Amino acid sequence: MIETLVAWKPRALSVLRIIMGLMIIEHGMGKIFHFPALPAYADVQPLSLLGAAGFIELIGGALLILGLFTQPAAFILSGEMAVGYFMAHAPKSFYPLINGGTLAIMYCFTCLYLSTAGGGPWSVDATMKRA
Repeated sequence: MIETLVAWKPRALSVLRIIMGLMIIEHGMGKIFHFPALPAYADVQPLSLLGAAGFIELIGGALLILGLFTQPAAFILSGEMAVGYFMAHAPKSFYPLINGGTLAIMYCFTCLYLSTAGGGPWSVDATMKRA
């Protein structure tokens, strides 16, 4: 069983990247296109800090889904999530469970991992390397 799991390790990296991209692009779409509609994002102005975060999430999420420029995109997203955590969540409480920042921390460190591990075999990056 362990051998089977080890054999799937590169593919699991690609799946992690795709799912992370889908989760992040959803936040960007909510902020920029107001879909899915979320009351907290109803009045986001494109030139505001939250609007800039939305564009980073929209573009970065799309790049992660495709696996294109995975490492720089993931690094930028990791930093954006860290800034978001410290600006929006940390001032509310030291504890992520209380301040609502658990998801931001998970996004931050998953993207940080992807920035070092790359996009995996199911990515445009891997296809470009093979060509």
